[in-house]
Amino acid sequence: MAPTTAPPAVRPSFFDARGRWRAWWDARREPRESLTLTQRNIYIVPSRAGLMFGVVLVLLLVVAINYQLSLGFALTFLLAGSAAASMQMTHGSLRGLTLHLKPLVPAFDGDAAVLEVVVTNAGAARLGVGFGLDLGIRPIPLAYAEIPAQGQVSVHLGWLAPHRGLHALPVLRVESRYPFGLFRAWTIWRPAGQQWIYPRPELPTPPWPQVDAAQGDDRPAARTGAGTEFEGVRAYRRGDTLRQVVWKKAARTGELVSRETAGAVQRELVLRWQQAQGLDTEARVSRLAAWVLAADAAGHRWGLALPGAELAPDNGASHRHAALRALASV
Repeated sequence: MAPTTAPPAVRPSFFDARGRWRAWWDARREPRESLTLTQRNIYIVPSRAGLMFGVVLVLLLVVAINYQLSLGFALTFLLAGSAAASMQMTHGSLRGLTLHLKPLVPAFDGDAAVLEVVVTNAGAARLGVGFGLDLGIRPIPLAYAEIPAQGQVSVHLGWLAPHRGLHALPVLRVESRYPFGLFRAWTIWRPAGQQWIYPRPELPTPPWPQVDAAQGDDRPAARTGAGTEFEGVRAYRRGDTLRQVVWKKAARTGELVSRETAGAVQRELVLRWQQAQGLDTEARVSRLAAWVLAADAAGHRWGLALPGAELAPDNGASHRHAALRALASV
């Protein structure tokens, strides 16, 4: 299912009593890693269409009483029974579902952060179930899904964080008006977890700075030739040629490793806060983020020196994420 993106959360104004009450109520909801919908956490009220339907039923009953119409009584009671059955079906379309949040994927500032919610259904098929993030706007944009019987479905919901850094996850609302739209059943879930929003890297990537070698590293600058002198093996990196992969070891252990040649030896680099002089804080963070991504893509061993934080030279996905988190916290 395609992600639905909503604007960033808006703090309710002093005169917005409903918004302030909602913020107070949501702040007191305990974050949970998963939620099973039961009678205790599903709420149901008549929708606007349901209220109008109730008014029509009252008018039909008054007319039937005034004119002593047997068919009028039969029609009124038939429609009222259908409404009562509809209320039970609307409530039952949510009851028994289990919601679970998949591991969060960091996003860059300005891009939608996507929450992947896995919905597990242990009963019959559910139709017309809507999912949305309560970000303080009305009405809440919903993404609808059909959940198969005894199955699972993943729902992707996108939201825009107001700035880089670590953010609490927004409140998730699950809603159903199945089958006739006369009643609205819903539940509210505050997922446990926090979302990292990384700084947006500068584009196009600026030229490399005059990079210093890491402390104690007196090796010459990186050589880009393929090289033929065999020096050892290392973990596979994106961009390695098929000739560099040690296929025998991969077949035996299932681990991809590449031959390290003399011509592929890289220099350890340190990216420093002072190398982006002349820029404001946000522009510096953006430029360093671009350099971090470029150094990681090139396969260098690189470090990062920031005010109050320093990462020793290394490479790999975990090192890249640690650097971007440090930049997001500046």
